[in-house]
Amino acid sequence: MTQANDNVRFEPEERPPHPLSAGLGFQAVAILIAPIVVTVAIIIRSANQSESYLAWAVFTAVVISGAITILQAVRVGRFGSGYILFMGTSATFLVVCVLAMEAGGPAMMGTLIVASSAFYFLLSARLAALRRVITPLVSGVVIMLLAAMVAPIVFNMLTNVPDTTPDVAAPLIAAVTLGVVVPLALRAPKAWQLWAPLIGVVVGCVASSFFGLYDYQSVLDAAWVGLPDMEWPGLYLGFGAEFWALLVTFALISLVSALETVGDGVAVQQVSRRRPRTTDFRVIQGALNADGLGNVLSGLAGTVPNTTYSTSVPVIALTGVAARRVGVYAGIFLMAAAFFPKITAVLLAIPAPVVGAYITIFLALIFVEGMKTVLKDGLDQQKTLIVGLAFWIGLGFEYKFIFPDLLSGVWETLFGNGMVVGGIVAIVLVQFVGLTSRRRRRIRLELSASSLPEIDEFLRAFAHRIGWNETSTDRLRSAGEETLASLMQDAEESSSGRRLMVGASLADGMAELEFTAVSGEENIEDSLAYLPEQPEIEDEREISFRLLRHYASSVRHQKYHNVDIVTVQVEGTS
Repeated sequence: MTQANDNVRFEPEERPPHPLSAGLGFQAVAILIAPIVVTVAIIIRSANQSESYLAWAVFTAVVISGAITILQAVRVGRFGSGYILFMGTSATFLVVCVLAMEAGGPAMMGTLIVASSAFYFLLSARLAALRRVITPLVSGVVIMLLAAMVAPIVFNMLTNVPDTTPDVAAPLIAAVTLGVVVPLALRAPKAWQLWAPLIGVVVGCVASSFFGLYDYQSVLDAAWVGLPDMEWPGLYLGFGAEFWALLVTFALISLVSALETVGDGVAVQQVSRRRPRTTDFRVIQGALNADGLGNVLSGLAGTVPNTTYSTSVPVIALTGVAARRVGVYAGIFLMAAAFFPKITAVLLAIPAPVVGAYITIFLALIFVEGMKTVLKDGLDQQKTLIVGLAFWIGLGFEYKFIFPDLLSGVWETLFGNGMVVGGIVAIVLVQFVGLTSRRRRRIRLELSASSLPEIDEFLRAFAHRIGWNETSTDRLRSAGEETLASLMQDAEESSSGRRLMVGASLADGMAELEFTAVSGEENIEDSLAYLPEQPEIEDEREISFRLLRHYASSVRHQKYHNVDIVTVQVEGTS
């Protein structure tokens, strides 16, 4: 049986004392505020925009991040996860936001963010269907290419100091920053590891002050309380060829960023419960909708997009507090921080070498996260070839090593982006493998007990087609029968008139059945994981679960809004 997580002191629905919740929310904001402000500063300054617009972009980004953090926690309808998911500025959009501002200013960037936010809602609504297109392999390749594309901007920051500064200053400051962050991140107690980047930045700023690189005057001049000047850039309505080419890039990055939200949504569910549960994809759909709403607001306000921060997971794991109240307090404190320009000034005055060293660490983590995503479903010979080709072709187009003379104008904007090219290559090759593999047999019928004879005959014919013996055929049919029975439990009234699709395929000698249906609230995978070990069956509902576990090698239940997908693997012999 799966063991309970005794470290969880408060689950999402529980209510810890307000002082405890407020204290943890304040601690989270102390960790969150720096990456939000610094990421906005990198993007705006890399595009050579004004300091007044930077102040506006930082203010609106912090306010929106706080508001969506609250929405994630409280969940309104289908918006929000109902868990602690901290929101902040998305570094994933760094390169494309710079490209958009260079092409048409902040107005074009805002319009592209609003337009591309539709893909969050699309992925949320069609999460079940798109799981075969935007696979872990595809998203992993794009994340790896993202790190490769951001690298030149980050590494240039390591040497970005005034000409009058001694030559030793930049490398020394970067080395000091890394020399503090890396040991703390590797060997410090877990409670200190969360603070390692912030401590490194503080030490780096102290080192830079010896060379006169930290701008104390801007901090002194900043007001304690106030609002920035209104620098709303408006929206771009040109919709020329360059806009559409950039929209393709923004759309792909939006899908990748959304998949990061999916990963955070899975992880936060795992650490927030005393009794671990299988992933509820309705939580993830709510997180995606809130993420998309945050990007709509960011685009309309003229600031850079936001996304979920994985900081939520280690904070919950360390404190044992997963209560939504903490997320609400964190959002309130984050919004309040936007009205204190002195805080923003302290962060914006951080010298470029310190920021470069700080981001270099996250760049390394992003690249490895891409590798981990690729490896999530295993790496065979086919997937190895797809990853290698997609990554290196994307890199070749990004740095114009491949056909540089053939790319100009709109085509250069589209195919000069390594993430787009690499993502397209990965998607095409993954779909090619799927289309040329043995096709999955399917039948469509009603989610009803009367459909059992059709399912039984379908599975019998499938077993005969793949040459299984009678014993294996009977096991396959029994697994199909018990899966249907499990889906029907407690859902007979609601299942009337609903549709069920059953698919069957063979891979490595194992039959994989996929039941796609609308069903009740119970998660089959949870029921299988937590069946009592004693032989007595006290609850009639456990009979089908017990039989299904007997016949099947593995069962995976994915629950979405209005859709359930149950994948059952059954071993057999010819």
